[in-house]
Amino acid sequence: MADTKKKNVFSRISSFFRSCVGEIKKITWPTPKNTTKNFLIVVVVILIAGLFIYGLDRGLYALLNLVMSTGTR
Repeated sequence: MADTKKKNVFSRISSFFRSCVGEIKKITWPTPKNTTKNFLIVVVVILIAGLFIYGLDRGLYALLNLVMSTGTR
């Protein structure tokens, strides 16, 4: 029964922060070249998606005008 004694709160907090520091040391940061490449990929995908949505919007608006103008004759 004495072997299952809980650690005190300070010991648990200390253990938590030690494990946090250990995990932070495992992080590998991207190089500036990789960051720039990923940034440009994101910008290109956003532009393509924006142009697609713009074209879809203009096309549906033109279709709506066509339907509305033929319905009033």
